[in-house]
Amino acid sequence: MSIPAQPSNQYVHDLDREHVFHSWSTQGALNPLVIAGGSGCTLWDYDGKQYLDFSSQLVNTNIGHQHPAVVAAIKAQADTLVTVAPATANLMRGEAAKRILARAPAGFSKVFFTNAGADANENAMRMARIYTGRDKILSAYRSYHGSTGAAIVATGDPRRVPNEFARGHVHFFNPYLYRTEFHASNEEEECERALAHLRRVIECEGPGATAAILLETIPGTAGILVPPKGYLPGVRKLADEYGILLIFDEVMAGFGRTGSWLALDHFDAVPDLICFAKGVNSGYVPAGGVMISKPICDYFDNHFFPGGLTYSGHPLAMAAIVATLDAMSEEGMVDNARRIGQELLGPGLERLAERHRLIGEVRGIGLFWALEFVSDARLRTPLAGPLVAQMKAAFAARGLLTFTVENRLHVVPPCIVNAAQVEEALAILDEVIGEFSARHAA
Repeated sequence: MSIPAQPSNQYVHDLDREHVFHSWSTQGALNPLVIAGGSGCTLWDYDGKQYLDFSSQLVNTNIGHQHPAVVAAIKAQADTLVTVAPATANLMRGEAAKRILARAPAGFSKVFFTNAGADANENAMRMARIYTGRDKILSAYRSYHGSTGAAIVATGDPRRVPNEFARGHVHFFNPYLYRTEFHASNEEEECERALAHLRRVIECEGPGATAAILLETIPGTAGILVPPKGYLPGVRKLADEYGILLIFDEVMAGFGRTGSWLALDHFDAVPDLICFAKGVNSGYVPAGGVMISKPICDYFDNHFFPGGLTYSGHPLAMAAIVATLDAMSEEGMVDNARRIGQELLGPGLERLAERHRLIGEVRGIGLFWALEFVSDARLRTPLAGPLVAQMKAAFAARGLLTFTVENRLHVVPPCIVNAAQVEEALAILDEVIGEFSARHAA
């Protein structure tokens, strides 16, 4: 079995369809895009067609594709030690933890490494249950925490329904003013009523039975729902009142995505546990983890932690983390994300909303934005999913890769994106959304 010296799009596509089983898919309906290589914000196929990546794949390639310093670090680690058991002490594992904790709020002591975001959330929930001696985990309906056993049940979106095998999970509504569950007319009302709702859920489910509240700092897949400024501090206050741990899921929003090192930097709230993955090394080698505050670290100094992973702190992944965080710092990527989002991308998307009736709302921060498409702006009727899928295909045909969920387009380029690339993407968005607005907007 040899690999062709010059693979073609057709060969790779056929190879995939014959042998690869894809996630979240009906297998017979798939027609995957073929990608051969990439650099920075650009990808290409075997025919040389180029794509501007404004999805950051699954919102993870924060430093772009094939960053030379990270690729070199992975190669150097492979030459030294490809793999080692997690019970050992390893230089890159320690250096990665040190760099991660340097970006955490004060009071965080250690990192437990996982393979991805889902198992980071799994282990954070495990720690909370053991530490508190309680069972229930409260999380939002508008959330996504991963597809493993407890993480998918903690997830609020409908994908949890066929997967509800884990116990002890309760959901509540988080703030979302555009489609408010609380009949609010402004952010202050939405915040106040969402917190009152959460208090009632805690009271009804039993404060003494609740181990943790698990929240995406800024819900990503659910719609890039930037919370009102007072919401997360309010949740922190409720957690403290009832002796409940607070877990922030920063898997998608962390490490530069919002124009700060962590999304929580925008809010006056510090959790007890922080889950991360994706942007910590841009997904170059799978990695995730949990940042653990000192009281919880101290507890496990004298109590057994019943969890572990064969590839926890894998040397190749750790080398990628070290190189990624160093490159982000040295090259000013976090500041670039803040500046480009604030000065170019956000205002550009707002201008699109002024021109096209199909856009019901624009929301976001840094390089973390969403357009919510509606067929009727007055009624806020969500645009039908098949039409959004057609829009996504039209974007790709013009060379723009996008991330769509239900009736939303998430605009999430790498943190290295420049002004010219933003203008190119905005022009494509303008053209395609204009065509669809003319046909489908009321």
